[in-house]
Amino acid sequence: MIGKLKKGASFGGCVRYVTGKDEAKILASDGVLLGTNAEIVQSFELQRQLNPRIKKPVGHIALSFKPEDKPRLTDEFMAKIALEYMQMMGITDTQFLIVRHHNTDNPHCHIVYNRINNEGKLISDRNDYRRNEQVTKALKSKYGFTYGTDKSNTNTRKLRNAERAKYEIHNAVKSALRMADSWDEFKSELAKRGVHLEFVYKDKERTKVQGIRFCKDGYSFKGTQISRDYSFGKLNARFEGMEKHVSSRDNSTLQYEQGYHKSNDEPSMSDSSQDLWYGISSIGLFAPANAQTFESFPEDESAKKKKKKRRKKSSSHNSTKRHSSNSSSGSKTRSSSSSRARSADELRLQKRRREMQRSMEERRRRAESSDRPPIRRRRQ
Repeated sequence: MIGKLKKGASFGGCVRYVTGKDEAKILASDGVLLGTNAEIVQSFELQRQLNPRIKKPVGHIALSFKPEDKPRLTDEFMAKIALEYMQMMGITDTQFLIVRHHNTDNPHCHIVYNRINNEGKLISDRNDYRRNEQVTKALKSKYGFTYGTDKSNTNTRKLRNAERAKYEIHNAVKSALRMADSWDEFKSELAKRGVHLEFVYKDKERTKVQGIRFCKDGYSFKGTQISRDYSFGKLNARFEGMEKHVSSRDNSTLQYEQGYHKSNDEPSMSDSSQDLWYGISSIGLFAPANAQTFESFPEDESAKKKKKKRRKKSSSHNSTKRHSSNSSSGSKTRSSSSSRARSADELRLQKRRREMQRSMEERRRRAESSDRPPIRRRRQ
């Protein structure tokens, strides 16, 4: 079971398509006049006027099933599945028409609905493709419908041009991936199978790749339209992983060869007694007193850790001492400087008082000598 979603602007074209096929049968409807096609279209158009700003008010969904499920899919059962699908997709309180077709081996039906609901509001299509995938999977699991097999087993002769090209591209990509370990090899393998690979870039300088497209027989499809596994990100990660695997394998082979030659170039145990003693002393067994051993024991490590802790404690203690001494000395210097400032102010005041006293005595002497009464200042 799969669902194909479309949106359009003309109810007339959509209604004529779903009802004009041979042996087309209306399974269910709501809110439309089931007379002629003109009456059905007029019913949809009247409700469309409740929200004329919407440019594409036509909703069209095709529900298709596998041929293995055809014996089970009676008209009543297919109508029930279609109504449950609409309910799970949030297509409610609006006009709709469900029509079954018999022109292919795959049993299928078409749902035509008004995206303007009965209250004049737009039915949301947010994440409708993702919801469509989730809903169809849920219905397949609930009713035990047949799951789709590999696309390579599809009979492409019965498909139309675009669908046939899509399936042929899928099969070509699948076979090319078995032979290719890089983008260049992948592109050449696709060319052998009649498929052209194009990169889509984000910028005009063509430095950042945004996606890929596959072209065949005049049709062009995005990588995700063929399969979600054929997006640029997933294919690029696949090829990069292969390159890393090959490079790591080559490096390991090179290291093995280098180690093999190195082992062949090393002297044997009987070359010299000095080399023999060096090999033994490096292990640390029977080493002489002046020989250096580079193996560290747990006791030494713990002792080193203890020494580091002691040093940290002593350094922190000394720093606190220095800080306290500096603060105390700073306070002393501040207090001494303030006391010196106060003494200097007192000296200046005393000097000023003495000068005033001298000037007053000088005025009294002058007044007595001139036999004139002393001049008194007016109080202001």
